[in-house]
Amino acid sequence: MQKYEQAFGKNDIRGIFGQDITEELFYNIGLGFVEWLKINSNKKPDEMKITVCRDARLHSPQLANALICGVSSTGAKVVDLGLCPTPLGYYSEAAANDVTSAMIVTASHNPKEYNGLKMTYNRQTLNENQIKEVKELTFKNWQKPDFNCPKAEKYNIIPDYINDMLKRFGKIGESIKVVVDSANATGGIVAPELYKKLGCEVVELFSEPDGNFPNHHPNPSDLKTLDTIKKTVVETGADVGIAFDGDSDRIGVITSEGQTLTGDKLLLIYATDLIKNCKEMPTVVSEVKCSQVLFDTINSTGAKAVMCKTGHGYVKEKMKETGAVLAGEMSGHTFFKDRYFGFDDAIYAGCRIIEIISKNKAENPNFKLSDLLKPFNAVYTSDEVRFPCPNELKKPVMTELKEYIEIHKDMFSAEIKDIITLDGMRIVFDGGFALIRQSNTEPVFTLRFEAKTKEMCEHFKKCMLGKLDEIIKSKL
Repeated sequence: MQKYEQAFGKNDIRGIFGQDITEELFYNIGLGFVEWLKINSNKKPDEMKITVCRDARLHSPQLANALICGVSSTGAKVVDLGLCPTPLGYYSEAAANDVTSAMIVTASHNPKEYNGLKMTYNRQTLNENQIKEVKELTFKNWQKPDFNCPKAEKYNIIPDYINDMLKRFGKIGESIKVVVDSANATGGIVAPELYKKLGCEVVELFSEPDGNFPNHHPNPSDLKTLDTIKKTVVETGADVGIAFDGDSDRIGVITSEGQTLTGDKLLLIYATDLIKNCKEMPTVVSEVKCSQVLFDTINSTGAKAVMCKTGHGYVKEKMKETGAVLAGEMSGHTFFKDRYFGFDDAIYAGCRIIEIISKNKAENPNFKLSDLLKPFNAVYTSDEVRFPCPNELKKPVMTELKEYIEIHKDMFSAEIKDIITLDGMRIVFDGGFALIRQSNTEPVFTLRFEAKTKEMCEHFKKCMLGKLDEIIKSKL
């Protein structure tokens, strides 16, 4: 069992199939999760109804089957939703009164050899402490798997979801052309059909699910995966491009000029529209990697912008704590409590961006999404930098870097206004920042830099990366 320890992460369960992630583990997680639900819901297993769905990875069917066998062996009822986006797993609980929890077999944007699991309860994904509790119960109740279980009830939830979206949005897409890149993952079986029914002219890219991901990796945060959609948006004269990650809970948005919108720019577009249409000033949550422009612009309207740790679990917790109606991450996770359930659903987020374009084009036929990004013109912000570091060295490296900066506050040749240690270290300057934090899912540090000029931004980057490289090499 010790070999499975590292699969249990802060936001989900994830690892390489055949090593960290196996059918044996998923069978026993099924047992452990039902035991956890007994404790937290005061329900007996035969009073529980748990939905299970999976992504397009080649090993997801067998892992889903192992999970179903584990859950059903406890006496709990299982409904097999089959292949579908993660948000539809969330939706299966949020939109129904009789579903106890959802379990979603996916490794999201990770390479094809990875797989994993997300779990929900009480319309929330499990947080770090809850995942630890499930881990303890999984190992405590460990059994030899029996994969000869009765088949679970199957249900196709996709028509329910599409019909719900049509009721919410109607024909908002008329006169809108959208390019949809599903990356041979789960988005292709829902989004193109939905957007067509909303009235959009849809240009499809890579809609057929294929766990080999033959065209490009399903990760819109990786800019090189967006080459085809950017080119297609420009060539077809589309109003917008929408790209999905492996399980369709993260969105990538391309402007009509072929430019990629970072998560903070996208969130400001959503927030601006929301503020314009809200009777009361809303609270909006975002994470430490986002531009200061996002927080300052939202706060300048009278609305409230709240900063939190990176990670969809942390964002959801902060939304609940603050009563926020909108939240987002740099990675493209976007959470709408306004007119929706509050979970991250990239397909729904696509509907909202189509709606925003439609409303603005009705007022100005020449409208472009880039028209809404003027607040960002005052700063230069770097792309996210990913700096390799073995997981076991991350903590000591970060500790030494913090200590060095505390002593050598002149290392950036700019006055340090504040050091925020909410998640890693965000060093704030006048009109800019330098951020470094540990990735929750991979052996890397993620960094981002912002300044009033490109030259100063590159200077912050050079100073930070140089010292980071020096410290890591000294520990190898």
